[in-house]
Amino acid sequence: MTNLVRKEFFPADLAQIYRCRWEVELLFRELKTQYELDEFDTSDEHVVKILLYAALLSLLVSRDLLDLVTEQAGDGIVFPTERWAATFRSHAQLILHELGEYLGYSPPPLLERLIEDAQKIHKQRPILQETLATATQPRCES
Repeated sequence: MTNLVRKEFFPADLAQIYRCRWEVELLFRELKTQYELDEFDTSDEHVVKILLYAALLSLLVSRDLLDLVTEQAGDGIVFPTERWAATFRSHAQLILHELGEYLGYSPPPLLERLIEDAQKIHKQRPILQETLATATQPRCES
């Protein structure tokens, strides 16, 4: 956008273009600092894609939750996006726990799961996608 040929840009148009460009810069900075997208410990393309998608999904959830919090907080209260990102990240485990309870998901006891999985050979372990698919389905109450 900033490399467009300047024919009839008005100062307000240029200001809007640079505001948009600055928002993109802030978004990338947040992804790098809060989601550590510049520090992958792998060169496996599939793992990198998974980490990228997870970061982008987390960012979307974070921003939706920010909108909800801002709406509930009332007039005059401002939540800078970088401070909000750090707050969201520090509370992510609690948010996932609350979401799991809301959806009716209760994970198996950790110690039993560790003992069971440690005894299986690699081919017997459940595939991550299968485990995730069954774990995220709401449980019916009788």
